[in-house]
Amino acid sequence: MKKVRDRRRGFTRISAKHQATIPVQALREAGLQAGDEVRVVADGRGRLVLESDANIVERHAGSLPGVYVPGELDKLRDEWR
Repeated sequence: MKKVRDRRRGFTRISAKHQATIPVQALREAGLQAGDEVRVVADGRGRLVLESDANIVERHAGSLPGVYVPGELDKLRDEWR
């Protein structure tokens, strides 16, 4: 059996497939969970930033049906023009 190498807490390695395991404590502190989508942004040499890709508007759009009577929103939109 291959021996697992000791790693410093909070550190990881990039594999040959360009994958990295993110330490659980870092995920918890960032409020991220398995399955969350994140955007990876390069922020200078040797620095990557993971940004949550949660779109609050998209997540809640349509969640309050029946608040407006049919056609009311169209009237409000017409006022903007």
